[in-house]
Amino acid sequence: MYATVRSYTDPSLAAALAARGDEIRAVIGEVPGFRAYYLVEASSGTVSVTVCDDQTGAEESNRVAADWLKSNMPELGSGAAPTVSAGPVVLDA
Repeated sequence: MYATVRSYTDPSLAAALAARGDEIRAVIGEVPGFRAYYLVEASSGTVSVTVCDDQTGAEESNRVAADWLKSNMPELGSGAAPTVSAGPVVLDA
């Protein structure tokens, strides 16, 4: 498995994305090898975690997330690009 973590500084993004959860699930769920998606409302902003079978799927999830945000929520997606971290999942509990 491979995970990607996107950290956004906009604290209002979590609530805005959660309100459109069905759309988010539909878009991210179409990524080949998709396993799981989590959205976290953190004190410092918004964090999303996507888990896929492999690196290709994780990278595709980053692309579709950015495209969807730009097309559907430009007022929120126009801020600073997220910090993206990714890598192999080494422990699954």
